[in-house]
Amino acid sequence: MGRLRRSRTHRAQRDVHRASRTRARTRDLDQIQLIDLDPKNRAKLEAQALDLEKPGLAQHYCVECAKYFETDVALRSHWRSKVHKRRCKALKEPAYTIEESERAAGLGKEGKRPTTTAIPPPAPEVAMS
Repeated sequence: MGRLRRSRTHRAQRDVHRASRTRARTRDLDQIQLIDLDPKNRAKLEAQALDLEKPGLAQHYCVECAKYFETDVALRSHWRSKVHKRRCKALKEPAYTIEESERAAGLGKEGKRPTTTAIPPPAPEVAMS
């Protein structure tokens, strides 16, 4: 028997989970629905001026995913991918409102307890004959 091979994954990386939490995040679905998918804003995003700081000079942008691509070929390939299709399907559902989130957390009007406890009326007795 020889020595067992040690795992070589994540070498010299102290906390793998922390690294994944601090990655750059894309925009949330509700931000995209309320801001980017508006026809005026969408036209501005699709026809952006040249920007040297952004990938592909900001000429190849997917509005639904809020991502820049280097080339037009990469953008077209992205449009055919599962990631883009899933994102489009998720964007078709209505966005959560603040009221819905408060109700889910128990802070809405329906979640509050009544100030007085109501005593239920007694059940009517059924006479047997």
